[in-house]
Amino acid sequence: MDVNLRRLRLFVALAEELHFTRAAAKLFVAQQSLSRQIAELEGELGTPLLRRTSRRVELTPAGEVFLAAAHEVLDRFDRGVTEARGVGRGEQVTLRVGFVVGAALELTTHILSEFARRRPEARVELHEFGFADPLAGLAGATTDVAFIRLPSSTHGLVVTPLFTEPCVVGVSAAHPLSRRDRVRVADLLDESIAVGRTDDGVWRDFWTLAGHRGGTRPPRLVETHSQSEEAEVVAAGMACCVTPAAARRYSPHPGVRFITIEDHRGSTVAVAHRSPRPNPLVASFVDAARAVRDREPGILRTIQGAAGAV
Repeated sequence: MDVNLRRLRLFVALAEELHFTRAAAKLFVAQQSLSRQIAELEGELGTPLLRRTSRRVELTPAGEVFLAAAHEVLDRFDRGVTEARGVGRGEQVTLRVGFVVGAALELTTHILSEFARRRPEARVELHEFGFADPLAGLAGATTDVAFIRLPSSTHGLVVTPLFTEPCVVGVSAAHPLSRRDRVRVADLLDESIAVGRTDDGVWRDFWTLAGHRGGTRPPRLVETHSQSEEAEVVAAGMACCVTPAAARRYSPHPGVRFITIEDHRGSTVAVAHRSPRPNPLVASFVDAARAVRDREPGILRTIQGAAGAV
């Protein structure tokens, strides 16, 4: 099917007003024309989008879903028009890059530099997100592309893995486990666990070792909002935290000891975006990330072997 943008705009205006007369006046079209366009749109979709009575108009469940999609399509189109006009005037275009703590670790600078070399007309805006948003702005469309950590709830996203990093457990320097170099998951199942506060159940389950617990819960969960807050909770002996091995390099703390976990699978860092047909800037960014990943095996070996570091 080929729904034109004008028809989408008519539907969005009507969905916002929920009144044919007001929507028609707002759009400077005849009410009869508006009714016909909406009926034709429903015919193309094969489902009613609105319930009409003599007293009111309301969205059907299908209409609510389609409204969200229409907003996204129109927002992307309007942003593309603005950026295309800007390029035509010699202006920079902007790529919004989201990331969670650590981004792509030692690959990050190389990826940003490679993208700048490929697309010198583009301006990159970097946006950091905390534990509450493991998808770094992609779900809410506040970013165009993002460095994320897997596993997480990535439904609807296109994901390109960059590397998989071992996991470690952070414990207080006074904790009995702090004298060990390596532990197994079984050693941690009776410990209180610090975990980021988020609604992403897939992400949360991984960092609380839920897959090893047979349906049971940790004795206590301590929810945190940031990595620095998590470090203080661990240093105070309130809980342990399961975290990427890069914490040794990026988040050292005098009161925290990081210990290799032998039998918990690693966390994958990936670059992700929403559309299977991304705009050229997003496609260029993903290509740059792949190129850097493939040409920097030494950096990857350092990252992927970091759990054995002292």
